[in-house]
Amino acid sequence: MCITPVDKTRTSAKPNTTDWESINLKKTKRHVTNLQRRIYLASKNGDKKKVRDLQRQLVRSYSATVQAVHRVTVINKGKSTPGIDGFKATNNEERGILVDILLNENIKHHRPKPAYRTYIPKKNGKMRSLGIPTIKDRVYPEILRLAIEPEWEAKFEPTSYGFRPKRSQHDAIKRIHFNIQSGKWCWIFEGDFKSCFDTISHEFILKQLKDFPYINVIRRFLEAGYVDDGAYHETEEGTPQGGLLSPLLANIALHGMEQILNISYKEILTISKKGKISSYFRTYGDYRVVRYADDFVIFAKSKKKILKVYELLEPYLSERGLILAEDKTRITHLSKGFDFLGFNCRRYKDGVSRIKPSKESIKKFKEKINEIFRVSHGNNVDTLIFRLIPVIRGTALYWRYSVIYEIFHDMDFHLWNKTYKFLRRMHPNKSWKWIKNRYFTYHTDDYGHVSKWLLKDPKSGRFLMKMSWFKHRDYIMIKHNYSPYDRTKLDYFENRKDKYYL
Repeated sequence: MCITPVDKTRTSAKPNTTDWESINLKKTKRHVTNLQRRIYLASKNGDKKKVRDLQRQLVRSYSATVQAVHRVTVINKGKSTPGIDGFKATNNEERGILVDILLNENIKHHRPKPAYRTYIPKKNGKMRSLGIPTIKDRVYPEILRLAIEPEWEAKFEPTSYGFRPKRSQHDAIKRIHFNIQSGKWCWIFEGDFKSCFDTISHEFILKQLKDFPYINVIRRFLEAGYVDDGAYHETEEGTPQGGLLSPLLANIALHGMEQILNISYKEILTISKKGKISSYFRTYGDYRVVRYADDFVIFAKSKKKILKVYELLEPYLSERGLILAEDKTRITHLSKGFDFLGFNCRRYKDGVSRIKPSKESIKKFKEKINEIFRVSHGNNVDTLIFRLIPVIRGTALYWRYSVIYEIFHDMDFHLWNKTYKFLRRMHPNKSWKWIKNRYFTYHTDDYGHVSKWLLKDPKSGRFLMKMSWFKHRDYIMIKHNYSPYDRTKLDYFENRKDKYYL
């Protein structure tokens, strides 16, 4: 089929194909961001008509199409995985063709194809279902997400941290530490929704989005169904897992927990001795809550109050078609501690509340390390180091904002034991002195890292970093309901970017 180019200035010598390499991605991103900030401001001011007009403008824009195609076909990990139609856009020519196709279609008339369902293992031994949509059915939801997200960022609760721009697991953990450090909020309700993404009510989601101009398109995506083992299945509830829009829809559906718990805020202005005006937000109510996607914890000062949470959550759950997972929902005291997002949060006998990596996450890290050593048998030391470095660095950077001194040294000792056995197996006929002289070196650098026993490949010079090289750092929690879509907070987020690489 011949496709007429939308703008001849953006086409290559080949007819009917947008020249992807000539696209100014920075310019298109600026255009999209500018519209999103205008949507956020209009939503904050309660101007629904302006929100809808700007959302239509964004969805129809060339810039949004390019940004969505770029994310789906260049950035995302699954960019090379096709849906049921087998189509992929893995080179610039195919991306240009995809842009042309999308620009010549009306999103309102789009009929999504069923997703291809596959399964991935969960840490509890069960399987998590994952839907793989077609390339077009990934791009269109991303365009819709670009338009919906800034509107809802102006509404979302400040204690919601999952799948939101410039918010992370560390913000959620810091909020928990903020709640427990005084020792007053000592009763904990650990909550988890059972099969949250599979059971959320479609009607409730659509009710929250009733004024969105492309509500019917979202309904079609929710009801597109999936193909499992060659058989088609309808989807009457839940959001399609694996879709770029799904986490946002889930957040929209789960919004409202603070209202159910009667939590409110008041901004308090302060003036320093030098006359600088600043502010903080004081929280009111009998409860405190922290939510990261479908995982949440609720805090109360007494056991009586925390036992009422089941009753308080009942209308919240039934309206959304959700139930609590019995095996993951429990009430506990802060002195016994609880796990959240891979960390253990607990108040100890010395009266200090500490957060550190949980036993389960430490076990998982060691298992991952053990597996790397196992699959590296028969390979050289350089390959082993190459495989270990990203796991060590990634885990250390995630844990470093908690209490980690003893744990990091313990992980280094575990790595040392595995390395010793690996080298002995690699050179069974060599003495330990020979192995030591070949693979270990004295190391010192400008960062103050010193090691007498540093594993180093003699040919490549690549060496294995130690977890103890990563020192503890304090993390500053994102302030209340601040959003990167707020023009007045641009300097704030630039400073956070410099500190935390967000």
